[in-house]
Amino acid sequence: MHIRTGELDHPEVIALLREHLQGMAELSPPESIHALDLDGLNRPEITFWSAWEQEDLLGCGALKQLDAEHGEIKSMRTATAHRRRGVAAALLEHLLGEAGRRKYRRLSLETGSMEGFEPARSLYARYGFDYCGPFADYRDDPNSVFMSKAL
Repeated sequence: MHIRTGELDHPEVIALLREHLQGMAELSPPESIHALDLDGLNRPEITFWSAWEQEDLLGCGALKQLDAEHGEIKSMRTATAHRRRGVAAALLEHLLGEAGRRKYRRLSLETGSMEGFEPARSLYARYGFDYCGPFADYRDDPNSVFMSKAL
């Protein structure tokens, strides 16, 4: 697996991000969807990575800098054909490593509270993320779960 920066203009990445947004829309009410579209991921405070095996897209993830010491995980998605192969764990390890290189003291995320998000919550918990209250511009929402990890 090779994880590389960018690729937001690659047709496979665009398709995966569309799938990600569609999946969020199927599981969450519109007011509780915090996933970013291509424009949102192209912002200067966000770095996007895609994971590949030769020419096959495996998944993606991003880091948003909230401030000099706090980052947020965004747009974690494994391609459906590659689930249960460790792609999400590899991407999360990559994001944690990058957060360490950036000298972040905290890394946080928002994910859904519904059953469909349980695999994501379990993954984050295995990597030491704890449940917390809303951070940054988020508000309490019964459809959202907030998690954070001190680095």
